Amino acid sequence: MGNCIHSPIKYLSPSSTTPTSPVTPGSSTVKAGSSFTSKLSSINSSTYERFIDNEGYPEGRILESPNLKIFTFAELRSATKNFKADTVLGEGGFGTVYKGWLDEKTLNPTKCGVGMVVAVKKMKPESMQGLQEWQSEVNFLGRLSHPNLVKLLGYCWEETELLLVYEFMPKGSLENHLFRRGAAFEPLPWSLRLKIAIGAARGLAFLHSSEKHVIYRDFKASNILLDSDYNPKLSDFGLAKHGPTDGDSHVTTRVMGTYGYAAPEYVATGHLYVKSDVYGFGVVLLELLSGLRAHDPSRPSGQHNLIDWAKPLLIDRKKLSRIMDQRLEGKYPIKAALPAARLTLKCLAVDPKSRPSMKEVLETLEQIESMMGRSREGKVGKSSGLKNQAHHTSLIEE
Repeated sequence: MGNCIHSPIKYLSPSSTTPTSPVTPGSSTVKAGSSFTSKLSSINSSTYERFIDNEGYPEGRILESPNLKIFTFAELRSATKNFKADTVLGEGGFGTVYKGWLDEKTLNPTKCGVGMVVAVKKMKPESMQGLQEWQSEVNFLGRLSHPNLVKLLGYCWEETELLLVYEFMPKGSLENHLFRRGAAFEPLPWSLRLKIAIGAARGLAFLHSSEKHVIYRDFKASNILLDSDYNPKLSDFGLAKHGPTDGDSHVTTRVMGTYGYAAPEYVATGHLYVKSDVYGFGVVLLELLSGLRAHDPSRPSGQHNLIDWAKPLLIDRKKLSRIMDQRLEGKYPIKAALPAARLTLKCLAVDPKSRPSMKEVLETLEQIESMMGRSREGKVGKSSGLKNQAHHTSLIEE
């Protein structure tokens, strides 16, 4: 979840909804006049359609209102084996995420190991941050449908219990694959890194191209989840905010996010631009290239801040190898790495006006992918795929 960087926390209320009477999930009610009632927006509680079909909407779509299943607390307690410790997938500022099992057709809880695996996020009772981010998740992610956004399946609201139910992403987060060591986290080959960057760019470009620009505000490696085929999906919309309207260039809000990823203009002034997300994308792209965290005090002096250290090296072909992830062992095409490095530098421009749009970022990454494909066909035959490319050093040479 997002962390406060410098300024006091300001929680958002999406402009698409206004506070009204609370919904009544299951057989439970929320006490009128409670802090929950006054803070939460109303949510459409129409019957959940199991498959919001992206095949008919390959570029994504926006629903007029959230179309989610309302779960009872008892159902989710059953689905997660009473929130047992051995079902924990992770923890954040909101609370704990558990693995659960539901029937694929009815979404009713099933026995452990039977049916569809889901991720159930349970808010900490004392977390006011979680309360507001829960609302934002439902109002934003409940209405957005895109192949590169994680699917929110439903929610639970009973008394002080707030939970969210998502599709399960079996490969976990990009952060784990980039920075963790061990047999479960082998180094990502260049081809997969590019695939992940392109998919994440598509998701972000979709948010920016919607009728009401959605500023994601917390783009980072831990919020990029991977399915069984390493297709990336953006998760955690707790800090998402509608972008500027009526010709304004930015919206002003108190600073929220994660240190190292937030754009400098946002940190300094609270002015949030659509292109503030582009800066965050540039940080993650640099992490994909280098295999290093955006901020790491354990690194040598002068290298704690990855951006400050790497920027002078990104445009120098001879120095690029100093940035590239050593775990790649040189197995990347220099003709693809160099334009990716230059794109990273553009995304990290101090002036938001100098940064490319996410549409331009996506087009550039797709051109790099296309260039790699043409080179493979010419050098190793049309039968070679991206998987084979990872085992050759500099297939695309100068």
